Amino acid sequence: MPDSRRWRHASHSCGRGAGHPDQAASARDTAERLIDAALDALALDDASTWSRCVERLSDVQDDPRIVDLALIRTLRGSVRTAWERGWLPSDLARHSARELTVRHRSLLVDAIADEMRTYSAATVDSRWRAQLEALSADVWWASDDDRLESWRAREDVSASVCVASVLELLRLLAVLPRLAMIGPPPGSAVRNEASRRRAASAAPDQRMLSKVRALLAKAESTEFPEEAEALSARAQELITKHSIDHALLAASEDGPTGPDGCRIPVDAPYESPKAVLLTVVAEANRCRAVWHRELGLSTVLGFSADLAATEMLFTSLLVQATSAMVRAGSHQDNLGRSRTRSFRHAFLNAYAARIGERLHAASTRATREAAANQNLLPVLSAREEAVDQAVSDLFPALTRGRTRRVTNYEGWVAGRAAADLAALHANDQISTPS
Repeated sequence: MPDSRRWRHASHSCGRGAGHPDQAASARDTAERLIDAALDALALDDASTWSRCVERLSDVQDDPRIVDLALIRTLRGSVRTAWERGWLPSDLARHSARELTVRHRSLLVDAIADEMRTYSAATVDSRWRAQLEALSADVWWASDDDRLESWRAREDVSASVCVASVLELLRLLAVLPRLAMIGPPPGSAVRNEASRRRAASAAPDQRMLSKVRALLAKAESTEFPEEAEALSARAQELITKHSIDHALLAASEDGPTGPDGCRIPVDAPYESPKAVLLTVVAEANRCRAVWHRELGLSTVLGFSADLAATEMLFTSLLVQATSAMVRAGSHQDNLGRSRTRSFRHAFLNAYAARIGERLHAASTRATREAAANQNLLPVLSAREEAVDQAVSDLFPALTRGRTRRVTNYEGWVAGRAAADLAALHANDQISTPS
């Protein structure tokens, strides 16, 4: 632990005036040593050392910016390392709020905005730009020197709370696992006319997505499970037909794009059956889902239009499944003990299994109707092989795990029934929004 007398001398010598360069360097070095010591104490659960470090970093009499700038430099480097480990902006923001607090997420979003200033706009992938916009990752502070001071004023927190929050965030970033790299990281993407054309051709048709969203909105709002199931199946048929058209068009053009990827949250409670539901939805749309249990998310690989359909359909079906599960109410055994958790776990597992069967049937039906085109099956087969190869390349050590054993037969039956109420035939009379 750095000697406190040295810190007082260094900080006194580096006031807002131009101090001696050696003294300024000494003050920065002391701040960085205190930051390292605090992070070590946090990792070792050493509460006493942690408290002393936070107190010293928070109590700089002459120029608090010495500590603020040291924290900002360390944070910027940690964000850059997260990109190198395969994390996307939305992944990081969600993870920080999930593991820490919304306050930490606010600090992280600012750090992301700070780091992204260092890249030319032409070298930032469109996926990153969309996520940054969704996060509102903007440089809102007037001066970098006063950034943390401005943040403290906005959040109405003390210096010690700010220091502790940054250190806790740094600790979280330091232990991030490596994820599969999806798309080019900032600084490496090159936007030119050819790449823009390829991206445009790979993107899903927004008119089709609007029709699917309208069907799924009806499915989520209806009080009749039969109608919800029929609407969802009709949405899957539309998605499959669009995917087929998209695949044939891409195959006829020069320089077709390959598989892409996205990450979809899989939140508690009952995350295991929710991950199963995502898996069956992904497979019905010729995608593959890899669940990261400890992170509460799945990486989904597939072609761009299929990924958009998977995310949209999974989100809607999860809403429908949750509504049906809640309507089933709470449950007890013969002795009056609660069986609600096991019932709901079984319910969602059964729902996912039966939905998988129905989506597969809807997809097969739409594919069969389009099979008159002799070029279709080779194209679809080549796409599935490309997706499988992408999974093998990105997850060479991937293993198939088992979901938790279902112990509530009543919940299983109820969940399967909820997914099986509608007779989903090809001639279902479902009106499609124009």
